[in-house]
Amino acid sequence: MDYYAILGLPRNAPAEAVRKAYRKLARKYHPDLNPNDKEAERKFKEINEANEVLSDPDSRRKYDKYGDQWKHADQIEAAQRERASAGGGPFQGGEPSGGRTGGFSGGDEQDLNDIFGSMFGGARSQMRFRGQDYQAELHMDLRDAAITEKRTLTVNGKQIRLTIPAGVENGQTIRIKGHGGPGMNGGPAGDLLITFNIAPDPVFKREGSNLYHAVDLPLYTAVLGGELMVPTLDGYVKVTVKPETQNGSVVRLKGKGFPVYKQEGQFGDLLVTYTVKVPEHLTEKQKDLFRQLRDA
Repeated sequence: MDYYAILGLPRNAPAEAVRKAYRKLARKYHPDLNPNDKEAERKFKEINEANEVLSDPDSRRKYDKYGDQWKHADQIEAAQRERASAGGGPFQGGEPSGGRTGGFSGGDEQDLNDIFGSMFGGARSQMRFRGQDYQAELHMDLRDAAITEKRTLTVNGKQIRLTIPAGVENGQTIRIKGHGGPGMNGGPAGDLLITFNIAPDPVFKREGSNLYHAVDLPLYTAVLGGELMVPTLDGYVKVTVKPETQNGSVVRLKGKGFPVYKQEGQFGDLLVTYTVKVPEHLTEKQKDLFRQLRDA
């Protein structure tokens, strides 16, 4: 995959542009906004993968230099140094001789193993290879994802203490370095990629860092104005309702939404939609009062 193309960016895009492009596309293809859309789900995962690589300066440097083989950058550079110390060879100036910036065309570790074998012959068995990445899912409630918490995961019999920042998205993937499969010939271990599966909440709907909630508004309060208690993630807050509030009106409670991922102290908004509730089981006297209002 071309991570720059996935995010719609040129290769020289600054880090801030990467962050903005990721947030924009993640909102567009978020599973909550595209239910049962397999194509949107696939794009959302690609967007997360591209962001994981391009938002990390070291991973981005390796990707810019070696393309598809960026995960093998350490091994490739070790091979360059070994070949150089032996008197030169196919590597010149830090890149494969005759190749282009963007990496080898091979698609997996076996391809790379074969390339090294052709360059070094019997020395291939001495090359170190990075271990396989592991993938796992972590299921959470919306309210769990709203706080930074520590969890202990068990992967292949090993316990891993993990700090989960508040604000993670449903479908978002984070990388835990060094907790994947073991390397070959003393090579580094792979990484653990954890994808978050956040269950829908019965009260709030989430879009990015904003939350949405619909509340019943008594007819009398809608007409005359008054106060209403509205739920938030931190408990109920009192909201002032203006007179003659229409059904479907939306009010924005700033800072009462979801935490912004890795932006400590920043929160989205809570958007409350009023559903005017018509009174039921009226007495004849009450109905007569409504008739008087109608006739007036």
